[in-house]
Amino acid sequence: MSFLIVLAALVFLMLAAYRGYSVILFAPVAALGAVLLTDPGAVAPVFSGIFMEKMVGFVKLYFPVFLLGAVFGKLIELSGFSESIVVAAIKYIGRSRANAVIVAVCALLTYGGVSLFVVVFAVYPFAAELYRQSNIPKRLMPGAIALGAFSFTMDSLPGTPQIQNIIPTTFFKTTGWAAPWLGVIGSLFIIVVGLSFLEWRRRSAMAAGEGYGATGAKDAAHAASTGLPHPLLSVAPLILVGVANFILTKQIPGWYGDSYALTMEALPGLHAVVTVPVKTVIGIWAVEGALLLGILLVVATAFGRIRTTFADGTKAAVGGALLAAMNTASEYGFGGVIASLPGFLVVSDALRSVPNPLVNAAVSVSSLAGITGSASGGMSIALAAMADTFIKGAQAANIPLEVLHRVVAMASGGMDTLPHNGAVITLLAVTGLTHRESYKEIFAITLIKTTAVFFVIAVYYLTGLV
Repeated sequence: MSFLIVLAALVFLMLAAYRGYSVILFAPVAALGAVLLTDPGAVAPVFSGIFMEKMVGFVKLYFPVFLLGAVFGKLIELSGFSESIVVAAIKYIGRSRANAVIVAVCALLTYGGVSLFVVVFAVYPFAAELYRQSNIPKRLMPGAIALGAFSFTMDSLPGTPQIQNIIPTTFFKTTGWAAPWLGVIGSLFIIVVGLSFLEWRRRSAMAAGEGYGATGAKDAAHAASTGLPHPLLSVAPLILVGVANFILTKQIPGWYGDSYALTMEALPGLHAVVTVPVKTVIGIWAVEGALLLGILLVVATAFGRIRTTFADGTKAAVGGALLAAMNTASEYGFGGVIASLPGFLVVSDALRSVPNPLVNAAVSVSSLAGITGSASGGMSIALAAMADTFIKGAQAANIPLEVLHRVVAMASGGMDTLPHNGAVITLLAVTGLTHRESYKEIFAITLIKTTAVFFVIAVYYLTGLV
């Protein structure tokens, strides 16, 4: 019975997300409903002592990353830098390689720190025109955008500033550059297999005589823009974010050590010494510093372009960051509550029966990401509940925590893109397509990404590469 209560809570939250209801509202409803069925008297204490503690703790750690990432992405869009990058990619890679162009542009923007939601809006107008001129079926476009924005640059490539690569750092005391060789190998697997699949689908559709398809208001030709920033200037903030992230990751431990004490001598207003565990937040601080430098560079080099739209643009970015952070934080609180219930012991015991610690972590994280329809949400739930188990298993098998970090991060971006995933719904809405028309290609990318996790695990055991 206890297991059925946990299962019912997970299914309820999944259905609520699929139907488009707010996770911020329904995650506590699902969690406290499970508590009500388990121990009615514990509902209020669990809400205050577990759900809210977990939720607030997540916001405390990660909201600045959401905020700075959203503002950076919005400024890249308002400055015309994203448009310039897309136009340059089309020019130098070629219209005949439409899939490669779209994947390359989405990957560059995402790896440069731009939110994947922003990437979808920024790339779509140019992707539509590129596919129309190449007479490639429009229904294949979401698959290419998903491959470029929702896969290897989200959690596989070492150093990516996306939140899916940052969350594991606080649990495993790692950095965003964990297991660089495995990350690169996994990324190459996704790129090669993913592009090969998309090209096969393109050739098959065109051989059958299928063209771009009917055009509507959303598909009007995108007029050639004039006066765009130079592509090198446009890509400079993205490069700066990557380089600064790498440098700060290396330098912060030398500046602060494993912890830093704020004393009354330095800050007389303090009533007690405040000790900050620097080792657990190196990855977060490095990404925040890198994104802040990227924002300053955009403002300095494109102030004239963004001056009139800066206020409204940053307001929209802050609103989006709040919504995204609170969605994930609410799922994190849900995970903390579910992990405390007796029914979850049945789940965790079943997962512990998987003897291999890396496979155990991959299956656990990928399953919960699929149920919640969120990579960061599913990973947060899994780590809130089972991080200690994952760490003990890895240490017992002499597996570096860097490897565990990379496997968990990649697994979060596997089955998350099921039909109820927010990014998938947004992508289809922006492109004006339906699940029936275009989800087949997105799901194929989902399967390829999930397969890549186990490919990376096999590579580690065969070669010992980290």
